[in-house]
Amino acid sequence: MQNPIIVALDVPTTDRALQLAEQLAPFVGAFKIGSELFTSAGPDIVRAIRATGASVFLDLKFHDIPNTVAKAVASAVRLDVQMITIHTSGGSQMMRAAEKAAQETALQSGRNAPLVLGVTVLTSLDGDELREVGLDNNVGRQVERLATLASNCDLRGLVCSPLEIVGLRQILPREMQLVTPGIRTGSDKSDDQKRTLSPREAMEAGANWLVIGRPIYGAEDPRAAAEAILASLGS
Repeated sequence: MQNPIIVALDVPTTDRALQLAEQLAPFVGAFKIGSELFTSAGPDIVRAIRATGASVFLDLKFHDIPNTVAKAVASAVRLDVQMITIHTSGGSQMMRAAEKAAQETALQSGRNAPLVLGVTVLTSLDGDELREVGLDNNVGRQVERLATLASNCDLRGLVCSPLEIVGLRQILPREMQLVTPGIRTGSDKSDDQKRTLSPREAMEAGANWLVIGRPIYGAEDPRAAAEAILASLGS
């Protein structure tokens, strides 16, 4: 079994990110670089993490016109990342452009194409907030609508909360990769995450990958926290 833990390096500096990567690399499957760290450290942080041999999940959630997103995805592929996020709410043309750019740029670069992940509904949102922006206030229904659209656009992976996994597994192709944030261990606060499960619960529901941030990087001993989570999965 692959190690499904993706540690979110939601920290502000290169030094802290590399320190965590060095500590945690033997116990996790990949590292997620999001908006905070990428804005602070730029593409060099991706290169530095990749230089350690670790896989990188570049979580910038591209959402723009199709041509702009395609170019952004191509640039990410040339950085040699293994996962990239886009917003499914960008529509079918944007999603198809992103997947096409990933495949074509990877072929040109002699690399494997990264997994382009469609973000459905952010785990910080609930029905009331969806209603505020004019969307269906049934979170599960909105997630399924966007997930089905993403699958029809040939995306090979999705980001969704743990609570939507079971429903998505019933309507999506078996090979669809599901990446789940909103993972909490029970000893930590949920903070702004509103739809959460434990690591084991999420895997049993059908997740392929678990994005875990604060329960690991915010722990007194991040390495021990990662080891404990991995052990809880029976790996």
